[in-house]
Amino acid sequence: MHGSREVRRVISLLPAATEMVCLLETGDRLVGRSHECDFPEVVRRVPAVTSTAVNVLASGSAIQTQVQQALTQGQPLFRLDAARIRELRPDLILTQGQCAVCAVSAEELQSVLAAWDGPRPEVLALAPSRFADLWTDLRRVGAALGLPDEGRLAVTALKTRLVNTLQQVADVEVRPRVACLEWLDPLMGAGNWIPELVELAGGIPVCGAAGSHSQGLSWKDLQAAAPEVIVAMPCGFDLGRSLEEVARLAGDAAWTRLDAVRSGRAFAADGNACFNRPGPRLVDSVEILAEILHPDRFPKPRHWNRGWKLVDLGGHSPASAATGA
Repeated sequence: MHGSREVRRVISLLPAATEMVCLLETGDRLVGRSHECDFPEVVRRVPAVTSTAVNVLASGSAIQTQVQQALTQGQPLFRLDAARIRELRPDLILTQGQCAVCAVSAEELQSVLAAWDGPRPEVLALAPSRFADLWTDLRRVGAALGLPDEGRLAVTALKTRLVNTLQQVADVEVRPRVACLEWLDPLMGAGNWIPELVELAGGIPVCGAAGSHSQGLSWKDLQAAAPEVIVAMPCGFDLGRSLEEVARLAGDAAWTRLDAVRSGRAFAADGNACFNRPGPRLVDSVEILAEILHPDRFPKPRHWNRGWKLVDLGGHSPASAATGA
């Protein structure tokens, strides 16, 4: 129970929250989702109640231009289908209060609820900025669904998986300097929970601060940070799109003179499924980084060619880095 009402009809406006609902085996309660909620596959059958004003199929630089123009003009990046939301009669709406560029904000939702007729749905807004927020948010979602015990058990199961990875890298003697890039044109170093994931995976994060929003980065800054490993994980892009974005840098001297690129230690990752989404698959993200940073510890990398792949633009393609062998 949540409050005095049974929660049977849920709308999730945040992909990470949708994954939490499904992890708790309550996906059948979802009656609405955001247009970005795409995992697990079954949620695609649930009607979307949001849309975007951005052409997400454009290049990274073009998307950045669209976003900046919308923000400058005070135009919303997302549209809420208020009529559809009312029609779906949710008991609970899951949203976020962390990033107005990434998903519908709690403020936008409140404007829809202001004109609500009848009992208003409960609203749970998540605002994660650190890795530990995953555990807190999963427990909060479980409690909101009336399943506090299941929420705690789900946290325990994910922590067990995480410990397995930590044990494999705990005694590594060399911890490489790692730059995670959340956008490539313009450059942006990944902040929030990403630096913590790097540390858990046995690396030293550079170009991003834990708990802080991702920040713009110059090529000079990136060069000065001297990363030994670069992982490109553009926000909202799957592995294929990430590889396409990195390929655009092939002729850029600023990219090709980076030591990580020259030594064949530049990688692309599925930012959309894992790194950018503060849900259960952050544990997958730690596993991916551990496979990339310490291939000798993971001779059969589970996520290779699915969650990450070597970028061969620097003239090097060491088999150990490409396959984890």
